[in-house]
Amino acid sequence: MSAPATTRVRVTAADLDARLRAHFAPLDSLVVRDDSAAHAGHAGAASGGHFTVVIRAPAFAGKARLARHRLVYDALKDLMDSGIHALAIDADEGQANAQQP
Repeated sequence: MSAPATTRVRVTAADLDARLRAHFAPLDSLVVRDDSAAHAGHAGAASGGHFTVVIRAPAFAGKARLARHRLVYDALKDLMDSGIHALAIDADEGQANAQQP
């Protein structure tokens, strides 16, 4: 028996921004860029958008890069399954929690 088809929805940078702000509040900074236009015509472009996320939040303090990426993917899971084809992530702890040299 095959899995049911996932319905694709048009996901916007504003959708990702709102979801990440709610999930990781408080945030030090968040930038979400829609890179989809740069990928128009490539085979995966029809299966969802291409986005870049740069996020700084205390929730990432003390976590390895893989763990930080998993937290972002978990926050966006339903969007990853239905409207995001590619996601570049730059996630780190917020400046308020950064270690002083």
